[in-house]
Amino acid sequence: MILQTALNEALHAKGVSPAQFSELMIRLLDHGVLCRHESKKEAELYDRYLQVAELVEDYLSVLHVRLLHEHRFHSVRLFPPGAEVPGLADSEDGQDGGLRKRLTQQEVAVILVLRAEYDKAVREGEIDQQGQATLPLEALNLASKNLLNRPLPEARVEREALFRRLRQLRLIRTSGDADQPEEESWLIIRPDITSLVTDTVLSQLINEPAPATE
Repeated sequence: MILQTALNEALHAKGVSPAQFSELMIRLLDHGVLCRHESKKEAELYDRYLQVAELVEDYLSVLHVRLLHEHRFHSVRLFPPGAEVPGLADSEDGQDGGLRKRLTQQEVAVILVLRAEYDKAVREGEIDQQGQATLPLEALNLASKNLLNRPLPEARVEREALFRRLRQLRLIRTSGDADQPEEESWLIIRPDITSLVTDTVLSQLINEPAPATE
């Protein structure tokens, strides 16, 4: 009760109500990420985080949850206890929240390839004002074959589920309607991809030969 009173007083001094703080923490812990450019709601919550950043970090430290604030990209990402920051975050299986849900092998593979393609776009100066890179879907599939000797899932339902998960992690945006030919579809890779895959991991991926298929 003493801690709650102290927290409420600190929030009051920052101009944030306990209900607003609770909404922010629930969203962060459930999704694991906030990106100001994602939506009007996330912009509101991100700005609220800026008001009470120290209180949020103190609250999370009790849970041993680590927070990475990318000022350049206006994003906040949480990492579960034991995860490297930056690195591929992993956690115990649980609910469907971004912080708790374990990444599948396919998701990890695509994230690695997206990081490599993002790095290539940076080198070639093909980055927009928000630090994002555009990548045709077929180019992603080809890069996955070349780097990991592993194509994207063939079934459209599986691909859509994969991209939906990457959108939830705020790593990509997708373009093109459902009836558009796949070869004309493309992705927008968010700069936050650099928060999940270290330069060391990227270097290993590029320098090591892809495993042979059975």
